[in-house]
Amino acid sequence: MSMPCPAPRAPGPAGTASGVYQRRRPERTVSYQAVQEHLETWLADQREADPQRVPIPAYVERDLRRYLECGILAYGFARAYCEECGHDFLIAFSCKGRGICPSCNTRRMADDCRDARLQGCRS
Repeated sequence: MSMPCPAPRAPGPAGTASGVYQRRRPERTVSYQAVQEHLETWLADQREADPQRVPIPAYVERDLRRYLECGILAYGFARAYCEECGHDFLIAFSCKGRGICPSCNTRRMADDCRDARLQGCRS
C-alpha cells in the first residue's frame, strides 16, 4: 500500500507538514467520551422504560458500539509501509457508520461530492 509517509518532514505552509499521515484520535473527542461513558447506562434506562417492547432499534445500538471501536488500533488496523524511507505506520479500521461517527460521515460526504462532480463531468 502506498501512502504519504508519516515520518517527520520539513514544515509545509503555516508550519504544518504537508502530506503527512496523522492518525486521528477519536478517544480524545468530547463526543466519543460522552458515548463511552454513558452508553451502557442509557441502553439500560431505555430497556427498563418499557420492558414489553424493543425500545431501541438493533441498528442504533450496533452503530453506537461500532463508533466506540472506530479509529481505535486495539480493534484492528492495517500496517502501511513508506517505500521512500522504509517507515512503517498503522492505520486503524473505521466503522463506516452513517449518522453517528463524525469522521466516517465526513469521509462519506466527501466521497459523495467527488462522485457527483465526476458524474456531472460525464454528462
